[in-house]
Amino acid sequence: MSSGNWIIDNLNNALNTWNSKLAEIWNLITQSPETFKGGAIWNVILNIHNAIQGIGLGLLVLFFVVGVMKTMGSFTEIKRPEVAFKVFIRFALAKAAVTHGLELMMALFRIVQGVMSTIMGAAGIGGGTPTILPDEIADAIQSCGFFESIPLWAVTLIGGLFILVLSFIMIMSVYGRFFRLYLYTAIAPVPLSAFAGEPSQSVGVSFIKSYSAVCLEGAIIVLACVIFSVFASNPPVVLTGASAVSMVWAYVGELIFNMLVLVGTVKMADRVVREMMGL
Repeated sequence: MSSGNWIIDNLNNALNTWNSKLAEIWNLITQSPETFKGGAIWNVILNIHNAIQGIGLGLLVLFFVVGVMKTMGSFTEIKRPEVAFKVFIRFALAKAAVTHGLELMMALFRIVQGVMSTIMGAAGIGGGTPTILPDEIADAIQSCGFFESIPLWAVTLIGGLFILVLSFIMIMSVYGRFFRLYLYTAIAPVPLSAFAGEPSQSVGVSFIKSYSAVCLEGAIIVLACVIFSVFASNPPVVLTGASAVSMVWAYVGELIFNMLVLVGTVKMADRVVREMMGL
């Protein structure tokens, strides 16, 4: 609802955008790829995954043959029962990874979703704390005359622009995680087929680690939002004895700093996870 003051409305609009994007993040991180955007994207990804699965099975045989040729000293060595059994088990497990890789990946994703639910339950927070313009600042702005409000226009314009930019950077990082999940799911049969050969199995291991890292990014984002929610429960101090310009400048400056902490943590979630996992 408009207050009739451009400065107050500009700040409120920027804060409303921030609150809506923060609420959207809480909604997104609790969703699975199957339900994201109504599941339309997931259906396309499944079609691509099924089409690439045939290519993965072809590569499975290729990696298997190349692996046997490189690891076996001679053809007579593979005739030994224990060696033949080991090779057969590797091929069977690799084929299971290609044909049932989607189920395995979704099981891993649900495990991480359980971790995220546990974090939110333990923190007792199910959503972000909305950021609201304090009444003291609104009253001080309302009491300013025309010439006194000129510096406030500049402060609120710059501050509001910063808040809007940070809001979209934050939500783009969360959307980026979903898109990476789709990319990994669509192309999964190809790297998983590398498990068929011992020399190439590092490709499959690297794929599983990278996919796990993308899933765990959600847990880091949840932790960042939980910490920010607790942090934002104590809003910036309002300098009640200062002028309106000083009050707004100090409040907006501290508010942007707090937002930068959250946006920075969300942006580097992938880096934090990869450092944890040694990737």
